[in-house]
Amino acid sequence: MSFIKNKNRKASVIDISPMMDMVFILLIFFIVTSTFTRETGVDVTKPKASSAKELAKESILIGVTRQGTIHINESQVNLSSLQTILRQMMAEAPDRPVIIVSDRDAPSGRIVDILDECNIARVRKVSISAKRDE
Repeated sequence: MSFIKNKNRKASVIDISPMMDMVFILLIFFIVTSTFTRETGVDVTKPKASSAKELAKESILIGVTRQGTIHINESQVNLSSLQTILRQMMAEAPDRPVIIVSDRDAPSGRIVDILDECNIARVRKVSISAKRDE
């Protein structure tokens, strides 16, 4: 048995360029179609209001659960430390609005306490989040 080498024969190469193109196209598709939302980190049932409207996205979100716990940036805070946290955040951007995302069954006294802390921290724009009544 003698094997004859074919000098004109090229080595087989798998071209992965089309596969890489498809991977990048899929990556771009998923990045564009995904939504990025900021939440308070707690699950609340918002009350409905017919005059509800959308506010700026660069806002400070304060969440209040039905048990009355307060959350900022997915971490629970005390009412006594809320003023200090708000002052630090407002020092970075003084015109940032604060939005209180409260559960429908949250104690109203807790919301008043949060509004008072916002006033002491010299927050200029405070809103209470609600679902649009349709």
